Amino acid sequence: MILFCVTGMYTVNNSVVDIWMMLLFGAIGYLLRKLDYEAAPLLLALVLGPKLEVAFRQSLMISHGDFRVFLDRPISMGFLLATLLFLLIPVFRIIVKSTGKEVASGGR
Repeated sequence: MILFCVTGMYTVNNSVVDIWMMLLFGAIGYLLRKLDYEAAPLLLALVLGPKLEVAFRQSLMISHGDFRVFLDRPISMGFLLATLLFLLIPVFRIIVKSTGKEVASGGR
């Protein structure tokens, strides 16, 4: 199977760099699989990331570079707080796991 992949990558552009890139991304994919990363969030980020960047730049251009535009509206403030919360939850779980203390699970 690997031989077919290497042959196919080389025949596209006749470049050895393409083979090395294929092997690099294959190794990254293997590591992500071994570390139990979900593919759906990564794919969603790849699809929506460029659109989010364009919207972010447009917002900053309209506000003349003022970042407070993201704090003025309740909906944008809510999204920022939800993002912060979702980013901090795994950090707190790692801290709790490393200290060896268990948090009350609320009836489980």
